[in-house]
Amino acid sequence: MRLLLVEDDNHVAAALSAVLARHGFDVTHARSGEEALQALVPEGPGFGVILLDLGLPDQDGYEVCGKIRKRTGTPVIMVTARSDIRSRIHGLNLGADDYVVKPYDTGELLARIHAVSRRTVPEDAVTDDGAALLLGTVRIELPTRQVSVAGATVALTRKEFDLLALLAQRPGVVFRREQIISEVWRTSWEGTGRTLEVHVASLRAKLRMPALIETVRGVGYRLVAPAG
Repeated sequence: MRLLLVEDDNHVAAALSAVLARHGFDVTHARSGEEALQALVPEGPGFGVILLDLGLPDQDGYEVCGKIRKRTGTPVIMVTARSDIRSRIHGLNLGADDYVVKPYDTGELLARIHAVSRRTVPEDAVTDDGAALLLGTVRIELPTRQVSVAGATVALTRKEFDLLALLAQRPGVVFRREQIISEVWRTSWEGTGRTLEVHVASLRAKLRMPALIETVRGVGYRLVAPAG
């Protein structure tokens, strides 16, 4: 997933970019509000999430957030040292999707990035009635829990469907193993890792698409949307 990091401190940006890259993110760094807005031109690269630090040198971060929201519906996570409730409410009212207070735990930040990205399913992956996800030849019927490939129904177990539907919410986004276990199995990672691997292997085999679910070594898995 492409991520726009708006941060004027180069040292902070470099360290955070390295962490995000290890977790599968393609990071574009903007050092000011103006650079951030320039990166959001229609012909430019699309971003899955915008991580916006409020302490910018050229413009007030809240003002930048308002301008971003007028240009795009991309999820915005504000990052600031201001921890008071009024500041948080102001940011959310301007269109921010979440708010992280410094100093923050990197694991928490990653979880929040994944959470806001899952709320926004790409428009071209959703049917007109919103009842199914379309990923190339793969169709996932959410209400009936049916999956088909090129029109042929594929029988999946409950957990296989839940796993596929979770990954399909955000094609290209890396889901951490711990996160998948928590959301699909409703339990902790301990002792469940092998179960996840088995279900991924089963999905690849049943769908006859080994490349559909990509393993991101040391992190987790992501769904690679097939061609139509």
